Amino acid sequence: MRAKVRTEFSRLREQAGLTLEETETLLAVSSRTAYRYEDGTSRIPGLALKTLKDAANRRLQVCDPAKTDFRFIDLFAGIGGLRLGFESIGGRCVFTSEWDPHSQQTYSLNFPDNHRINGDVREFSKNPELIPEHDVLLAGFPCQPFSLAGVSKKNSLGRPHGFLCDTQGTLFFDTAQIIAHHRPAAFVLENVKNLESHDQGRTFATIMNVLENELGYHVQHRVISSEPWVPQKRQRVFIVGFREHSLFDLKALKLPLAKDGPKLGSILQPHDDVDPKYTLTPRLWDYLQAYKAKHQTKGNGFGFSLFGPDDVARTLSARYYKDGSEVLIDQPGKRPRRLTPLECARLMGFDRGDRRFRIEVSDTQAYRQFGNAVVVPVVEFVADAMKAHIQTALAASREYPVLAGPALTVTRPPVAAVHA
Repeated sequence: MRAKVRTEFSRLREQAGLTLEETETLLAVSSRTAYRYEDGTSRIPGLALKTLKDAANRRLQVCDPAKTDFRFIDLFAGIGGLRLGFESIGGRCVFTSEWDPHSQQTYSLNFPDNHRINGDVREFSKNPELIPEHDVLLAGFPCQPFSLAGVSKKNSLGRPHGFLCDTQGTLFFDTAQIIAHHRPAAFVLENVKNLESHDQGRTFATIMNVLENELGYHVQHRVISSEPWVPQKRQRVFIVGFREHSLFDLKALKLPLAKDGPKLGSILQPHDDVDPKYTLTPRLWDYLQAYKAKHQTKGNGFGFSLFGPDDVARTLSARYYKDGSEVLIDQPGKRPRRLTPLECARLMGFDRGDRRFRIEVSDTQAYRQFGNAVVVPVVEFVADAMKAHIQTALAASREYPVLAGPALTVTRPPVAAVHA
């Protein structure tokens, strides 16, 4: 999917953190006029352009480079979960890549930026010099080729998965090529737990070989569950690498106790605030009950899961928009309901405490975006643990600078080699 071409109007509007409707109000123009400015079919008057620039500049004032401790890039950015974690320890994002236009829309609304959101990362792995210099690389490279659900679905359809998946499975190597060129002081990669065991561990072994032996980084990995921070059982593998030897020890980090974590009641909206449209239709509810009953007779565990305010939910997935079956909220005396997009934002830790997260896309797109996202408090925990070690690494780099360049290249093993 190709991202739409951004006009000066749309770029400034996004930098100002405004929806199209909010921009109409700001400029006192009709919806039709705003749409014509957005797609470039009408020229925006000078006064309106100045008003929009002023709004963007006010928001960009919080992005003073002098107030940041290090620079990072955000690859496969989604809606910015990794970014939130590393901004929380003083990082400044200097480059963003996210191919999905709907995710770009959500990202733009929630982050004031002085750089555009770039599309397909493969265009930059071919020309990594187009990416600004940075200290830390963040990448949540696509997990569908390695997830249990993704592998099962592709097996059933006779389609390739893992590194055999040309569209997504090889994007790790594009990430590695960028690391090879820029040689950042550190990187953080995130993926599904199943990455470790995919293809009997050969996929993960290939990834670690590239990072450690070809790129020469000191690499650690650990699966971390989100239960201590949010009421959701979501396990993800974090891969952390430092260019130079570091005292950072990912596996030694003491995690909060899962039993002390929050329950669903802490993120659910009051009953009266939930639109009735989120309650399952009689037809869908009958189908889900019949589907579960059919598999129970076969001894399978497939089917919907029902939760109350004292429970911890299953993993929210990108397919949640289809029927919501993995996390249905019990409504005594009524049919169950889906989570609302706001509740999904809370469940993933995007909307938390004093932090508000704006959701202006359709429910379908919101469910996809949150289902594909990282749990922000988990990233904040990892980032906070890394902070002092990043600072140490950067101090060493200033004393003994490492020049970026194309000296290192990443070997993409033939399919037969990866799966031998």
